[in-house]
Amino acid sequence: MSKISEETRLHFSEVVKPYEEKIKATLAKEKTMLNGMHKGDIDYENKKLILCEDMIYVASLYMAVNSLSWKLMEVKNNDSLNDARKILYKAIIYLEEIVTDGIDVPYADLTDNLEKIKNVPIVRRYTIVRKLGLAISLLKDAFGDNSKWRWSFVELEGRFTTVSKNLIDMKACVKDYFDPRSEFYETTVLYIRLISKLLNDSATAYRDKYETSTRRIDDMRNGIKYLLALRKLDIAIGNTGQAEEVKKKALVWKDKMDADHKAGLSN
Repeated sequence: MSKISEETRLHFSEVVKPYEEKIKATLAKEKTMLNGMHKGDIDYENKKLILCEDMIYVASLYMAVNSLSWKLMEVKNNDSLNDARKILYKAIIYLEEIVTDGIDVPYADLTDNLEKIKNVPIVRRYTIVRKLGLAISLLKDAFGDNSKWRWSFVELEGRFTTVSKNLIDMKACVKDYFDPRSEFYETTVLYIRLISKLLNDSATAYRDKYETSTRRIDDMRNGIKYLLALRKLDIAIGNTGQAEEVKKKALVWKDKMDADHKAGLSN
């Protein structure tokens, strides 16, 4: 790699200043909002959604800084990418604080949490989920396949999957899912299809992490939890045949995990 001239570095510093100023302003806004929020306030959960969206925006700015680093200096800006990664965790945490981080929880157990955001339409929830998912995907691509963070993305994407699932009011959505006349029909179908894919992907990712990296039982357990959550979703939308197949897969994975543990292969 050729040496980067001082002139190029100065040019880069000037170009990224507007991005850094926007990052600073948004994080200052976050701090102000948090200082004025109190659990139990009528708009507390809605403000958490706003903060989540703000963090997605900040992460996109950090990734833009990295893109400019590539364009102007032909080097990856790892500091910006790491900052984006931390900020996306924060975005997910804001959602977890609204709807919990439970992977395989009965939909009825989320009723009280969802009641607090009942006035947030599914279109907005779906939009937030899509923006967050895109940001995670772009960050993962920016780090590259050989990044030291490769396996940590399994957790990041898994937690994203969980909040995406928990944000949906399944009782209301099942009704809209089967009613083409509903104004929310298209969004609901797309949202449920997305959740189904995310649950399957996270299950597979945790199993791959277990098999090829950690051999930690908790990774395999998480993979099984995502399968069981997928089974709950299939049952909710009437895919009984698919639900049975997922149940069989979960049992096979559990048998594999138990056998490995018995053989002393897991940590």
